[in-house]
Amino acid sequence: MFDLIPHPDTPPVSIRAVQIELTGDADEILLTVKVDGAENLAIPDWQTPTRADNLWKATCFEMFLNPAGTQQYFEFNFSPSSQWAAYKFDSYRHNMRNVHLPIDPHVERGIEAGEDFVIEVDLDLTSIPPGSLNMNLSAVIEELDGTKSYWALAHAPGPPDFHNSDCFIATLPAPNTP
Repeated sequence: MFDLIPHPDTPPVSIRAVQIELTGDADEILLTVKVDGAENLAIPDWQTPTRADNLWKATCFEMFLNPAGTQQYFEFNFSPSSQWAAYKFDSYRHNMRNVHLPIDPHVERGIEAGEDFVIEVDLDLTSIPPGSLNMNLSAVIEELDGTKSYWALAHAPGPPDFHNSDCFIATLPAPNTP
């Protein structure tokens, strides 16, 4: 279980915590995101499950993966609307392009459980190069009053920037080989 922290310059009003649990391996993972204090969470309307850009403009959960020893990285965005995005960069914010995924991610629309909101994402990672991956998990959280807070495993100095390599503090291990 990974606990995200809000950026100090963009504190939430009523959201108390954002946690992400990963299960599976480096080929296929299930991300389970829990937002505590979600009674004031702005949840995007359900949409047909498809790839979409600009999901970060509303409540959105993200995963960044960087193959160890390289500058390239991958960005995945998942909206409670059921829409998703996948991008590849050659280096920090350079040469962004869509990543073809062999299987579209499955985003399970959030489950409201008391004061918590839960979203699950099943993601096939076979299009990512094999090996150990540096990882950042993050979230853009919009509240009903319009407040936006930016959550991540770690934050670099300055404004929120999930692409900054200083935020890639976790590791997604390489899959077990027989």
